[in-house]
Amino acid sequence: MSCETKAFGAKGAAMKIIGCDFHPGFQQIAMLEVESGKRVGRRLEHASGEAERFYRSLAGERVRVGIEASGNTQWFERLLQQLGIELLIGDAARIRAWEVRRQKTDRRDAERLLQLLEAEKFPSIWTASAAERDLRQLLQHRHKLVEMRTGVKNQLQHVALNQGLQKKRQLWTGQGQQWLRELTLPHWTDRRREDLLLLLAGLEPAIAELTRAVEQAAEQDERARRLMTHPGVGPVTALAFVLVIGDVKRFACSRKLTSYLGLIPREESSGQRRRLGSISKQGNTLLRTLLVEAGQTAAQYDAELRRAYGRLCHKKQYTGIGKVMVARKLAVRLYWMWKNEQPYVPARMQDSPGHPVSARKGSSSL
Repeated sequence: MSCETKAFGAKGAAMKIIGCDFHPGFQQIAMLEVESGKRVGRRLEHASGEAERFYRSLAGERVRVGIEASGNTQWFERLLQQLGIELLIGDAARIRAWEVRRQKTDRRDAERLLQLLEAEKFPSIWTASAAERDLRQLLQHRHKLVEMRTGVKNQLQHVALNQGLQKKRQLWTGQGQQWLRELTLPHWTDRRREDLLLLLAGLEPAIAELTRAVEQAAEQDERARRLMTHPGVGPVTALAFVLVIGDVKRFACSRKLTSYLGLIPREESSGQRRRLGSISKQGNTLLRTLLVEAGQTAAQYDAELRRAYGRLCHKKQYTGIGKVMVARKLAVRLYWMWKNEQPYVPARMQDSPGHPVSARKGSSSL
């Protein structure tokens, strides 16, 4: 999520300000009553309902709550929304940067959040809507099931290889499955094969159903349809890009976008010395993975990407760097296609000026 410092207006606009150090099982709060200047610190348990009762007691009052961005907060966000309490979610890295002392406690964390809210320096971030978060769950669930299917297939390949059966992709055809079932195996190896085949049979229809749901959602989104005009970009990558980026206007330039996605190198430069490392990987892992996969397909059909990929692989003698480079270039292209509201315009190849690549050619399922 992109970071932005939000202005709160005049001091004292909120009757109560609460800095909340949120944990899965409890939360430590530091509350300021603006008019009286009274400060209160409390630990609220979640399972007992203590936290919910506390916030319900504040319903109808002017209250602002600030928390760090973290997981497992959706129920808390829904509760505050129902009660009409303003919730600000802050960039955890920037909040921690304000603390210079090496003593870290839940109470100090809550006090720091309160101080930032009071000083109008709380680094709030953009958050997706509830509908967008639910669609993210669709993509995440499908991705996890695909990873599970890959793991199951890898295990079945090892079972076959240990029996001298090397069929590679043919193992997943009807004939390949028959070969696998006809293998004579010891008791526990046979049990492993049968269990893995049962898991595979259950995963395939589930993934197919989720894939259809993703395709339907992508077709209903104008932004995703536009991104899918780029070769190699299918409904999964296009929808993930739309849902993770949310509002393209959050990024002033493409470099800020690639930095947000973790596709630019780490840097430790000082004086006349410049040191670059591997990519930062600070962004959304799922989208970064999808861009790398889609970039490999895009490089097969787009002349510019193919030349850049081949040139870097030849220079570095390592294909991994080339794949990341293509993913970054693809992210930049999708950024400008979205920002300018323009579909993909294929570049004409130098050796074939009259035969541009089809815009839809090479689109993968991802």
